[in-house]
Formats: sequence, structure tokens, C-alpha cells
Amino acid sequence: MGIFVTCGFPGKHDTLPLLYAIAAGGADFIELGMPFSDPLAEGGPIQHSSEVALLNGVSLKTVLETAREFTTNDDTPLLLMGYFNPIMQYGTSNFCRDARSSGVSGLIIPDLPPEEGAEFLNLAADHELDVVLLVAPNTTDIRLAAIDALASGFVYAVSVTGLTGSGLSSTATINEYLARARRVVVRNPLLVGFGIRNSADAVALLPNVDGFIVGSALITEISRLWREKSARRLDDITRFVEGLRPSSEPSIRPKSNG
Repeated sequence: MGIFVTCGFPGKHDTLPLLYAIAAGGADFIELGMPFSDPLAEGGPIQHSSEVALLNGVSLKTVLETAREFTTNDDTPLLLMGYFNPIMQYGTSNFCRDARSSGVSGLIIPDLPPEEGAEFLNLAADHELDVVLLVAPNTTDIRLAAIDALASGFVYAVSVTGLTGSGLSSTATINEYLARARRVVVRNPLLVGFGIRNSADAVALLPNVDGFIVGSALITEISRLWREKSARRLDDITRFVEGLRPSSEPSIRPKSNG
């Protein structure tokens, strides 16, 4: 079970307490979102969280500092999720070096085309960083195999051809796609994300994957709890994460190059 949270949302100083609360809830790994002005794969909740984080002054430097403090105190694997433009602005070599020195285990970059990403993939590997690549329902078997060969950590199966937070369509149709992906993706674990809001959603998709990822549902819950100024909101986040894991799902952590 992987959990996504945007760095700097809802407040710049809320991220570390949220990371610890998520880890306490039993997340096998955490995706820490790197805010970006044009997150093309994200739906409303995560887009909003990214906008708020940017308004809060969060930069890649902030993300890396937060990652370093968290990984110094907690052994839950941390992956950075975001888009390639800020990484290019930071400097790809500098970014990989600093991500690794901050204790980051891997990267998820949705807009990095594998066909054009060889240089960055090699650079990440040199710094012992996994790079998770994404597949979708319209990904061909040939491309699935190629992505499985290039990816490390795991392969991220997007459940729908849409945005995060859009909800699941027909689970039967999604499972047909996941079963096909499962037959082809044999080198890496296969995890599914997008549209999973609760343990029932996860149960419906687990037969053909090794685990699942939740992002928008948690961002929505964080928004509600902070808006209501709940005194026990961090405890509530821990319970929310605990409630996501179906009893049938084993713990899984991404493979690591480190």
C-alpha cells in the first residue's frame, strides 16, 4: 500500500507531521509530491494541493529538506513524485545526487517518456534511485514489456485513461487490463493507482496486482480535517490510512537498488 501526499499542503510545516502519521498508519511506502504549476496527470484535489503548496513557497529544495528530515527519523521508503520541468531547472545530476543524499528511494515522473529518458534513467541508477514508470489501459503488450525492462522499484498501472481522483469505472474492465499487464510485467511488482478511495476499491483490483496506491482520497481527507480544525487530525489521518488496507493485501515495499 502506497500513499501520496503533496509536500507543503495544506501548510508548509504540515508535511513532516503528516508523513509520520501516514507511516504510523502502516503505509509500505510514501509518495511525496513535488508541487508543480501544471501537473498534467492530476485531477482537482491534487492540482489544488499543488497550487496551495506553491503559494506556500514550497520548492524542490523544500521537498528535499523535508525528505531528508523524514528519512533520518523513519525507515518507511520515500519516493518523490512530480514532473520533469522542475527537475531540469534544478539540474538532473544535482537533483539525483541530492535526492539520494536526502534518503529518497525512488522517483515517479509521469511525463518522462521512456523512449527519451535513457540518460535520466541511467543517471538515477548511478545514484541508486529507482525510477517507477507508468502504464495505462491503452498500453500495448510490446510497450508493457519494454517498460517492465526499463523500470525499477515497481510498475505503476494507472487504472483509468484519465486523471487522478476521477473514480473507478467498471472494475471488470479494469481487471481485464490489469490481468493482461500482470501476464507481461514479470520483472517488477505491479501496483495500481488512480481512483482508489477505500479498501473496497482496493479489494476489487487486488487479484491482478501486488498492491495499490491512494492519493486524491487522502488529500480530500486532509482538506476536510484541516478545514474543520480537528484537534486530533493527525490521529485521524493515521486511522484513515489504516482503514485503507484490506486484510487480504500483503505488505509490499518497492524493490530498491540501494
